[in-house]
Amino acid sequence: MTDLRARHAAGEEGSQYWGIDGTKGVIADMREVGVWEPLNVKKQVFKTAIESACLLLRIDDILSGLKKHEEKSRGAAANPEDVEV
Repeated sequence: MTDLRARHAAGEEGSQYWGIDGTKGVIADMREVGVWEPLNVKKQVFKTAIESACLLLRIDDILSGLKKHEEKSRGAAANPEDVEV
């Protein structure tokens, strides 16, 4: 990892293509090895992250709505005279 970081930090032309060859365990030019990270992978990562955030926000809205509903029902039961008809 130290050697890889040093090659990336060198700033030489093509240094961004250096990576670790998973089969041999050595540092190699990923263009020569044939490893590419397609744009579709990045798009899917962003889509999944946004969908996860939306799901968490929906769950939060549901839980906060249930909490408000419980508070209203407790308040109505505690003070029946305060309820408008």
